[in-house]
Amino acid sequence: MGALPVFRWRLAPDGYATRRQLRARGLRPGGQDVAAQLERPRRRRGPLVAYLYRLDLAQPVRPMTPAKWAALAKANAARRTCPQCRSDAGYVIPTSLGTCVPCAFPSTSPRSA
Repeated sequence: MGALPVFRWRLAPDGYATRRQLRARGLRPGGQDVAAQLERPRRRRGPLVAYLYRLDLAQPVRPMTPAKWAALAKANAARRTCPQCRSDAGYVIPTSLGTCVPCAFPSTSPRSA
């Protein structure tokens, strides 16, 4: 990535896009190197940097295959399964707890008033 052209924030010429902008158009960088960068100045820290890719070299996003959909479903199911009680929590288990909410905070005996 030798000497890249550097553009100020919002002043990049047409024909360049960030990864997110490419994805919004249904494209991906497709193995090309970073073509330029944007810099947004900040007061007390270094500038924010965004890398730009050329639109003419971008390729379409690869479609999801049935095997990829199955792998994604299996991974999401694993994120919902509690390691302690082995039940599907119905939500992604927070990493801060490590278990589903009922296992993390077992109910105590009801208070008598």
